[in-house]
Amino acid sequence: MAFTQYTNLDFEEIKVSLREYLRANSNFTDFDFEGSNLSVLIDTLAYNTYVTAYNTNMVANESFIDSATLRENVVALARNVGYVPSSRRAATANVSFTVDLGSGTTKSSVTLKSGLVALGDFANTNYTFCTPEDITSPVSDGFAEFTIDIKQGTFVTNEFVVDTSQPNQKFIIPNPYVDTSTLKVQVRDTLTSSSRKTYSQIDNIVGISTHSETFLIQEIQDEKYELLFGDGVLGKKLSNGNVINSTYIVTDGVGGNGVSNFSFSGKLVDNDGGLITSGISDVIVNQRSRNGAEVESIDTIRNLSTRVYSAQHRAVTANDYESIIPTIFPNAESVTAYGGEDSSPPQYGKVFLSIKPKNGRFISDFDKRELLDKLKRYSVAGIRQEFVDLKYLYVEVDSTVYYNTNAVANVNNLKTSIRNSLETYANSSDLNSFGSRFKYSKVLNIIDDSSSAVTSNITKVIIRRNLDVDTANFAQYELCFGNKFHNRNKGYNIKSTGFTVDGIRGVCYFTDTYIDDKTGRLIIFRLNNTGEVQIVNNNAGTVKYDIGEILIDTIRILSTIKSDNVVEIEAIPDSNDVIGLKDLYLQLSISHSNISCVADIISTGADTSGANYVSTSSFTNGSKVRGVAITDTSTISTTTTTTSSTTTSTSSSSSSSY
Repeated sequence: MAFTQYTNLDFEEIKVSLREYLRANSNFTDFDFEGSNLSVLIDTLAYNTYVTAYNTNMVANESFIDSATLRENVVALARNVGYVPSSRRAATANVSFTVDLGSGTTKSSVTLKSGLVALGDFANTNYTFCTPEDITSPVSDGFAEFTIDIKQGTFVTNEFVVDTSQPNQKFIIPNPYVDTSTLKVQVRDTLTSSSRKTYSQIDNIVGISTHSETFLIQEIQDEKYELLFGDGVLGKKLSNGNVINSTYIVTDGVGGNGVSNFSFSGKLVDNDGGLITSGISDVIVNQRSRNGAEVESIDTIRNLSTRVYSAQHRAVTANDYESIIPTIFPNAESVTAYGGEDSSPPQYGKVFLSIKPKNGRFISDFDKRELLDKLKRYSVAGIRQEFVDLKYLYVEVDSTVYYNTNAVANVNNLKTSIRNSLETYANSSDLNSFGSRFKYSKVLNIIDDSSSAVTSNITKVIIRRNLDVDTANFAQYELCFGNKFHNRNKGYNIKSTGFTVDGIRGVCYFTDTYIDDKTGRLIIFRLNNTGEVQIVNNNAGTVKYDIGEILIDTIRILSTIKSDNVVEIEAIPDSNDVIGLKDLYLQLSISHSNISCVADIISTGADTSGANYVSTSSFTNGSKVRGVAITDTSTISTTTTTTSSTTTSTSSSSSSSY
């Protein structure tokens, strides 16, 4: 008879299938007896079948990029579409030092040799910093000055000899953790040749001819890399006896970030080749080490490989930019791009880019300039790229949690459990990116599931932007939330922390008054000693409820209650599902969220009728200000320094930077 087919991997069900098969054969009569020899054979067959089926399933999974779990398999599948994952990136620091050769010196220049430059110390760990190439500085009045970038890691050199008698000779860099951006390759004709030809690293074959001195790299097992050279048709072919010299930096990646204490350990020579050992100053740190990164993750390879392939090494659509930028700037954690036609007002012929770096809140101006230069290789003529600083949109929750007092011993432990659960969600992939979404129903479930003692919760959502003010000048501000505001026609939909304004006594606050369903008027008020509102400016700007935007007219804010010259401005979103639109980077702020616990007397059985049940409103607006209200007679204690100035500057447009 035909063997019974099965599609599961369960050991017991496989064994049942074998028993059913044997039951149909009268020659076997004792297979149902667990102590029989045949029963032992059935167990062996079932186990063998189980292992074989499991291995077959895993092999099938590893054949597709969406289901593969081993890095080398994911990398190999991405290689089929020409994608090379980003390697580790060495943290880079900018330092300066001088060399004093004496006023009577005849030397014209000083050269810092490639390799070790300085030793860094951070968090009780020592790090080496080096430079991948020689750096020469002229001597002026007996001094040579160096201001250079140094990279964390060890400078390594490898040499390969081409042997055409080996049909499949491979040139594999023997060290893992290589920063491929520091990889330099030179080729000599023979071992005795002194002249070297520098080969350029490429990532595609566009414009490559028979004589192009280029090479490619590809990742192989154990995060190592292989050098690939031309075949005489696409790129120059190497000849027998050629010598390949490769230099690169092996780095600790993200571990090298934050170093700001260095001691010089490099090798300096004068223009005559003489070694310099004295007159070297202390190392001055201009920029502590940053931008170190780990090797590209498996999830990122899955996401980017197909998208980069679809971009075909050209940036036309917004998706193309979002795919290409992570490959040329591995420190990018999240990227957003949108056309100028989607901005307000429209700016045709432009594409706006915003990047959240892995280490830090904003990318530097230097990184922006470097990226714009690299994007020229991909961009289409007539399209201009412009970087805009990302804007942080914070989501806060105000949650009243009902709990069964019989199921928890300490209410503080319950609060901690709820906060820990929300913290896990705050760090998830649902948030912390451009275009992400705060999912209200998921948050309610997270709170309910955080403890068996929780019976229900009433959770309100608040969205916040931080206004970074210019205390020295009069300025205008535009604050975009990207989400429609909930609009009560009584006003006071907008709340802010306190600040002081030029020409107005006391601590002031922003709020709004209702005009219509789409628009409100921004006003400035203060509180008298009885807590009553006193409007000091009834036309300070405009609130656009329908698009979630606040426009602040020309004003000079002298100081803020919050540190770092920040005014926190909050609103209630019209939808509890909040979206990070365009250049808004969405984050759930647990530190600014409020969790309060109320005993559920119905669940405990203390009040089964519910006559004394404490209800919580889902719609209350609360205080008219954000944070602690400061009345007119209160002492203003600011944590910022007010800039004194007797000159009134011209009005300028400014926006919140985080």
